[in-house]
Order: sequence, then C-alpha cells, then structure tokens
Amino acid sequence: MDLKLIRNLVRIMERGEVDEIEIEDEKAGLRVHLRRGAAPGMGGPQVVMVPGGAYAAHSAPALPANHHGASYEGDGGSSSRPAGVEEITSPMIGTFYSSSAPDSDPFVSIGARVDDDSVVCIIEAMKVMNEIKSDCTGEIVEVLVESGEPVEFGQPLFLVKRR
Repeated sequence: MDLKLIRNLVRIMERGEVDEIEIEDEKAGLRVHLRRGAAPGMGGPQVVMVPGGAYAAHSAPALPANHHGASYEGDGGSSSRPAGVEEITSPMIGTFYSSSAPDSDPFVSIGARVDDDSVVCIIEAMKVMNEIKSDCTGEIVEVLVESGEPVEFGQPLFLVKRR
C-alpha cells in the first residue's frame, strides 16, 4: 500500500471533503479504512490497516492533524486572516525541513524578518534539497508546518505580516 496515497487521503479528509474512505489492495492482501471524526477516546482521522482483508481490533492514529489551525484548501483558497498577512506556500510536493540539518537552527522562526530573497525552509523532493525563498517582505507571524512533515503544492507554510 502506498503511504503517499494514504497521506493524501488523510489530507482530503482533514479539509472536510470526505468523511470515510475504504481501499483494498487485493495483491498485497491489505485493506485500509479511514474514518473522519473522533471515535471514543481517540481524536482525528483513524487508519485501520488489516492484513488478509479481514477487520481487526488494531487501529493506529493517522498523520497528525495540522496543530496550528491553518486552513489549507489546495486550490489557492485561504482561511480568513487579518489584512496585510500573506502566506508563503509550497511550490512543490515534498518533505518540509525548517533547517539545513537536524542540529541546526531553523532558517526562520516567529518574529523573523524576511525579504524577497530570504531562505525560509528546504523542501526535499525526489532526494533533492530545494531551498525555498520568501516571495514577500515582512515578519513571520506563524509557522504552519512541522519539520519533517510532507507538504503539497500550494500548501501554506508560513504567515507573513507585510510591511
């Protein structure tokens, strides 16, 4: 079963477009059942992977929900935000990294001033590290993605208060 497919399905569910999905891979003998909403004692979407096509009592939490409350709508839509605040969005699908190395300081954090050429993060795509630069001038007011999380094309990464 392709983990990227499951991640994308979870994102669709988080945006509220779908409440429940079930996929079966007969070749691998796996079935994935995703259900949006909180089951008793659990929060967020749940992933149940069942070998051999039979349901089991085993379930695991899906990818973590966006902890920062950002609203990503995929088609360039955005949540309501104060005037003068803009998004820096991902120009590609990949893995977000806030710094050049795990033990390094992040490129930017809340309160950092950025201009059109400031490197704000790295997105790894197909084993290539791509430096992402700010496309606006201002101050970082929110970081919307955790380092190491997968991101999609057009997904908001940072909120910047314009100058």
